[in-house]
Amino acid sequence: MATTPALTGIGTRLRHLLDLLENDLADVYPSLGLTDYRPRFTPVIRALTARGPSTIRELAEALSVTHSAASQTVAQLVRRGLVELSVGEDARQRVVRLTEEAEAMRPVLDREWALAEAAVADLDTELSVPLARLLTELEEALTRRSFRDRVAEAAARADEPAADGSAGGGRGAG
Repeated sequence: MATTPALTGIGTRLRHLLDLLENDLADVYPSLGLTDYRPRFTPVIRALTARGPSTIRELAEALSVTHSAASQTVAQLVRRGLVELSVGEDARQRVVRLTEEAEAMRPVLDREWALAEAAVADLDTELSVPLARLLTELEEALTRRSFRDRVAEAAARADEPAADGSAGGGRGAG
């Protein structure tokens, strides 16, 4: 019996899950007194709280995101008045620091973080594997062998001749 191929890939599904989590979290913000605030701001503010003033590159490394993603989030935080930038040791380098407004928001953000962590713990009770453990395992697996390498290997297997001499004898990724 033939199976119908999935119409969405893992990337689409992961983005959808992230949208579900972030949109629901953002819906809670007004009740916490957070207006014009996005879920992606909290990790940057938490990193700056823990590390102190940091370059965008340092933030990107601390958060395991690209320099571009960190830079975009910092730009949004600047517009919101939650961080300010200064020139670093190198004229091209920007140092990010929390503003007084962000410092004043920290107790509310700490509460938001605790509530989100409690919600994750609740979600974990419905999963076969705790979400954080699964994400860690996924990150470690992709560190050992990148997804690009895995796709290339799948392509090579798909191009191997089958025992009967036809193409596509290797196992597919489906």
